[in-house]
Amino acid sequence: MLPILHSRGQRGIGALSVLVGLLLIVVALGTVYVWVMLKWSYSSGERAGWVQKLSHKGWICKTWEGEMAMVSMPGTATEKFLFTVWNDAAADQINKLMGRRVALHYEYKMGLPTSCFGETRYFVTRVTAVEEIPLATGTLGGPHTGWVIRAA
Repeated sequence: MLPILHSRGQRGIGALSVLVGLLLIVVALGTVYVWVMLKWSYSSGERAGWVQKLSHKGWICKTWEGEMAMVSMPGTATEKFLFTVWNDAAADQINKLMGRRVALHYEYKMGLPTSCFGETRYFVTRVTAVEEIPLATGTLGGPHTGWVIRAA
């Protein structure tokens, strides 16, 4: 039996196909990882407050980025909750309720590889209006004048 001789060109094609195969495997694994991270959430919950800002940002990947002011008791410092919205319908609803007290329902996503998916890891899925809470006789909580609005 005669030995099979390989030319240098055939060896190069074999190495190239191995590299292409490895590259396709890495891309497929990366795609599966990103898909799992987008579908799975580490936690979910709800935060209430007054949305102060919502803007459509990004060079290539446009997302809605927002800021909500939360206060636990009158006279205390406000805490800012930064969030991201992917859904345009939810962003429109937030814009309609801007300046009113709302509850944002969110999912916290961990492990996303870039900020292209959003600047924060808190992704708001829906919003509901919340009634103003009476803080004391004749006052209502609100973001307009130092968190206390005097009722007339």
